[in-house]
This record gives sequence, structure tokens and C-alpha cells, in this order.
Amino acid sequence: MRYLHTMVRISNIEQSLDFYCNKLGLEEVRRVENEAGRYTLIFLAAPGDKERAASERAPLLELTYNWDPEEYGSGRNFGHLAYEVDDIYETCERLMKAGVTINRPPRDGRMAFIRSPDNISIELLQKGEAKPVQEPWASMPNTGTW
Repeated sequence: MRYLHTMVRISNIEQSLDFYCNKLGLEEVRRVENEAGRYTLIFLAAPGDKERAASERAPLLELTYNWDPEEYGSGRNFGHLAYEVDDIYETCERLMKAGVTINRPPRDGRMAFIRSPDNISIELLQKGEAKPVQEPWASMPNTGTW
């Protein structure tokens, strides 16, 4: 058995690509438009997986856009996506500057949570050992849910 992808439903392609690609840093590797099924599939890879995605089928994030509007609820029932990052503090700072709310700040130097425009929880984990605890993260409160 081999892990292939995680699928999340999105309600707005442009808003979702801005979040996942421009802010989070994922890269689009392929797109499927299905006229008969009335949906668009957009497959994204982490930058470190982009080359592997073409040859080895690295794990991908599949964004599914149904052309007919649907209400998807809070997204919390999905669970969450998780990505390893080189520097948890730099990543959270960059995301905050881009307008992303840090729902669970990296107070421990190891883990943070954010949400996509469709309320999908995304866990960010520090690569390797936790970074030393530092401000403003150590005293930053939670915002919303994750």
C-alpha cells in the first residue's frame, strides 16, 4: 500500500490557490477539468515533493471544486493536513504577514495550526527538534479552533 493524496473540497478556486500556493507555498502539479462530472481537480505538491510527484507519485493534496455550489460545514470533521517546515517561527510570521490567522501559535517551538479559506485545519510541524521557545509566540493566545 502507498499513500497517494488527501482530498479536500473547496468553494473558490482562486481563493484556495492563493492560500495553498501563494501563502503556504505548495505548487500545482496537474489539473483535471471534468465537464461530464462538473468538477475540477487540482493537485498540489510541497516544493520538496514536486519532482517526485511526476516520477514516483509523491503524496499530493487534491483540491476538489464542484461546479455546482455546496455548503461544506465547518471542516473540523475532516481532521487536518500536516506539513513539516524548516522554521516554524519564520513560516508563521510569513503567513501572518500574508493575512493568515495562526489559530494555535507555535508556543512550544514545534507545532502550530492555521485554517484554509474553507476551514480545513492545517498543522505545521518544525522539522527536526523543536526550536527554543521565544516571544511573541510563547505568550500568544489561541484564536478560534483548529
